[in-house]
Amino acid sequence: MNIVIVCAASKKPCAARKKTRPAITKPCAGYLRRQDGQKVKFVADPDKAPRTTSYVYARPDHISDVGLSWTKTLHQYNETPEYNPLGLLQAWELYSNSTYEYLAREHGTEHLYILSGAWGLISATFLTPMYDITFSKAAKSYQRRKAEDCYGDFCRLPANTVEPVVFFGGLAYVKFFCSLTEGIKAKRYVFHNSSRPPKVPPGCQTRKFETKNRRNWYYECARAFIDGDISL
Repeated sequence: MNIVIVCAASKKPCAARKKTRPAITKPCAGYLRRQDGQKVKFVADPDKAPRTTSYVYARPDHISDVGLSWTKTLHQYNETPEYNPLGLLQAWELYSNSTYEYLAREHGTEHLYILSGAWGLISATFLTPMYDITFSKAAKSYQRRKAEDCYGDFCRLPANTVEPVVFFGGLAYVKFFCSLTEGIKAKRYVFHNSSRPPKVPPGCQTRKFETKNRRNWYYECARAFIDGDISL
């Protein structure tokens, strides 16, 4: 079973934390950097982002100072994940919500994927830098990716997988999920919490998750699925 869960706005803090015990450290999100060492934070519209001297803004498809898009730069970085000088976290570690860690622990990372507004469909172990990009209409303008925006999105889910693919995420991400997985021959299932099921292409089926929780309900849904409380 392949599990795909949408990304989250809240990431692990980047600032160094005070340690009550020197032997204990907590993972902190990392940044891609320019050659001069300047941190890069990825947003949907750098021109509208709040000014700061802590980092520079860029879109993933922008060309870096080494002549490659940042997406390709990140792809190259992940070709040797054992060499991680920037301290990037694996995708399942990046987000603050404990559901990602729960899925990684209970389901394993081999068949766990994150649908990221910045990077597309990435594996749970994909080394992922800080970003602030989403399809949510409630986000600020500099964070909000438009449907027509052209990014070099990854699809790390093997096209030849025979395992069913189950998606947990809000309506704003359903079309994105369906588009990136259109070449997958395995059955695809989309959980939703709306009164009407979302429109999905042939090869996808919808399943409604009943809950009174209207905000980020998909975390509850994903946990219930892994726990066996709901099924396909």
